[in-house]
Formats: sequence, C-alpha cells, structure tokens
Amino acid sequence: MRVVEDGGVLRVPGREGTAEQFLAVIGALTDQVAAQGELIAELRATVAELTARLGQDSSNSSRPPSSDGLRPAPKSLRRASGRKPGGQVGHKGSTLEMTDVPDQVVDHLPQRCGRCGHDLVGVLSASTERRQVVDLPPMAPVVTEHRLHEVTCPGCGAATRASAPAGVRRQVQYGPRTSALMAYLVDAQHLSVSRCAQAMSEVMGLPVATGTVQAVVARAAAVVDARFVPLVRDLLAAASVLHVDETGFKVAGTLAWAHSASDPHLTLIDVHAKRGRKAMDAVGVLPAFTGTLVHDAWAPYDTLGKVDAHQLCCAHVLRELRAVSDHHHDLDPRRWCWADQTAAALRTAIADPTAADQARKQITDALAATQLHHHPPGKLGAKHRALARRLSDRLEDYLRFTTDPAVPPTNNAAEQEIRMVKIKHKITGGMRTLTGARRFAAMRSYLATARKHHVPPLQAITTLFTGDPWLPAAP
Repeated sequence: MRVVEDGGVLRVPGREGTAEQFLAVIGALTDQVAAQGELIAELRATVAELTARLGQDSSNSSRPPSSDGLRPAPKSLRRASGRKPGGQVGHKGSTLEMTDVPDQVVDHLPQRCGRCGHDLVGVLSASTERRQVVDLPPMAPVVTEHRLHEVTCPGCGAATRASAPAGVRRQVQYGPRTSALMAYLVDAQHLSVSRCAQAMSEVMGLPVATGTVQAVVARAAAVVDARFVPLVRDLLAAASVLHVDETGFKVAGTLAWAHSASDPHLTLIDVHAKRGRKAMDAVGVLPAFTGTLVHDAWAPYDTLGKVDAHQLCCAHVLRELRAVSDHHHDLDPRRWCWADQTAAALRTAIADPTAADQARKQITDALAATQLHHHPPGKLGAKHRALARRLSDRLEDYLRFTTDPAVPPTNNAAEQEIRMVKIKHKITGGMRTLTGARRFAAMRSYLATARKHHVPPLQAITTLFTGDPWLPAAP
C-alpha cells in the first residue's frame, strides 16, 4: 500500500487524514481484533463442549443404555478374549427334554399293513417310538364353592355354623393364584393396569375391572411394605459391603428419584422427591450403615459419617476416561493421552488384582503428566482436569478392591437393580402418584430379592395373598 504525505496530511487509497487520526484507527482495529480473538476462543470452547456432549452415550458417560436410542451400538468397554463366538468347549447346553412320567399317554396303532394292506387290528406291537408334546392345559377359571353348614346341637339346641377356610372372607372373591397373576403382570412384566385387565379377560377368561387390578396390586404392596421392607432395611444396614445408586423417575409430571441399596442377597428400592441426603435418610439404610460403600463417586455419598470405606465404581470412571480419550484422539490421533494409560492400568488391576502396585504406579505417572497435557478450553477442559484431580485424590478408593476381596471393582450390581425402574419409566412414561411409585419400588425390591434366593416370582407373589408371605432369612 502506497502512503503519500502532503502538507501533514497522509493519503492512502480511499482514505486521508493526519497521523494521529490513522493511529486512532489502528488502535481501534487492534482492539477489535483482540475482542474477536476472545470471541473465537469462546466459541471454539463452546463448540468443543457441545460436540463432546453430542458424542456422549452409555459407553463414555453415566447415561443409561436406554438413552442411546436408535444410534449405532456404542463401543463396549470389554476387550477381546481371544475365544471364538458361541458356546465354548465344555459348555452344557439346554434343550427340551423328554419326561419319564408324562401326564397323558395316547397310543397310536396302525390299522393296515403299509405294504400289502393286511388288517393289523389286534396284532401286538413289536416296538414303540415315543414323541412328546409339551403344552398348556385349556386356560379357564376353576370356581370352588365353600358351603358353611349350620348344625343344631341335639343336647342344648344351640346352632353352630362351620368356620370359613383361611382367606375366604367374602361371598365371591378371587383366589390367591389369580390375584398373584394380576400383581405379577403389573409389577414383574410391566403391563399397565388396563392391559393387565385385558390379558386376564382374553387369556384366562376372567373379565376383571381395572379397579380390581389396582386394588390387588395395592394389597400386595401393602404386605410387602409392612413385612418385607423393615426386615430388609435392617439387614442391609448391617451388611459389610453395600451397593447404592439413584436414577431419575418421573412422578406426577415432575422429576423424582429412585434410590437402591443392595448386596448379593437383598435389594431395597424406594422413591423420593429428593435425590440427596434427605432422601437417603428417609430410605433408612445409609444412616446406620458402617461397612464399605460401593458407588459412582456422587458427592453426597461421601457425607455419610458412619461409612468405614468407599469403593468408587471403576466402570464409571472407565467411561469418563474414554470420553477424554475420544476427544483427544479426534484432535490428534498420534499424541499420547494420559486417559489411555490410566484406563489400561485400571483394566489390568481389574483383571489381575495382584498387579495393583504396577497399575497404581502407571496411573500415578499418567496423572502427573496431566500438568503438561493440553486440555481443551472452557467447561470441557475443566471437566477433564476435575476427573484427573479426582483420580489423583481418591486413587485408593478406586483400587480398594485389590486389597479387600469382598469388595467388587464396579457398581454394576446397583445399576442392574434400578434397570427395571428405567424400563417401567420407558414403558409408562412415569407414575401418576408418589404412592403408586413407592408401591412399585417395594414390589421390585421383593421380586429382586426373591430371585436372588432362587424363589420363582409368581410363587413369591402368591404367598403375599395366603397370609404367610415369603421373607428372606438373615445371611
């Protein structure tokens, strides 16, 4: 650009003015460029954060698998085992097998010779081929009438009427197996009340009203709440290792929270309007718990003063590390990433707890190098740095399973307990009332505990209507 000076006036193509005027313009443009640079950096950080958020699924965050939708299946955290797909050598398969004592036998005898047509009626069988068909009997209700006779005493003339059998309280009522089936369809198979009534009518031939189904489900939950829940609450509070988790659950159009506490023998789920300490105190297990608590590093769990130790979920942190690694390698696939080394060492410790010392050193070295690592700007970078600080500060809580064989490395058990809550939420869209949500949670606790004790769910529910409910024994 050519600058011409004429009598103290500077001329450039399309503009003229004094030197002071040009310096002012240059200063303004410099400030504008600096402001635009800051805006570009801010927008880049926002784009990076939103891109990372859009890339989240159940493999690199704490989002449940149900939130993945129809997108391609996420990458698994598992590594190849080297084994071929399908059943392994020595695996005992299962198939439909014949029974030696069939309920019904039908003999089929040939009437004429298949070669010459000779009459074979009355000829003794030379051999028999057995074929069995396993089927259900015709589904129809069986009505049992109890007649309570009244007899007059020949000695004193007093009339005495026979007592009704246990559980027979009304003139006409459903039996325990019918009531149990309704509760099973609603609470174990997640049918709505109306669809349960429809199934009872179409499959069983029993025209049941939706109000009847609601009353039956409420009656079962009331027994569970009175007899099962207090017992399991006390047993879990006395456990040595406890899994806990919580998940959102829509109730009455607003967000509530389902809280679970479990061990290998027992399960307790409850629903509360709050997520934090107020809900934990209301559920009643954690305030008295003094053992090792397995959880996902949610901060309120650290405020429980009686807890002896914590095991933070390695599966959760592996997903967080994958998110860091994915973002890093999207920017520069060739550079070393601290998250890769940390995740590999953690997997080594999970596969072989005796290698914990080596894994601990590799993780410590990787975390030390994060000070020199380039983090993305904005909230995303702050999230990555916070993850590194948490791993550094609580490494022993992540590796506690390597020193205590009774403690598992993950909180998968708790996530499995609340999976049915998410399924119910997905099917129904939520519960209408908090009372209904708590009834459902109590029944899920009962069914999950019964399954751990190898008690069939329909059998366990049936006992709720016989006056002698199944209850777990103390471990």
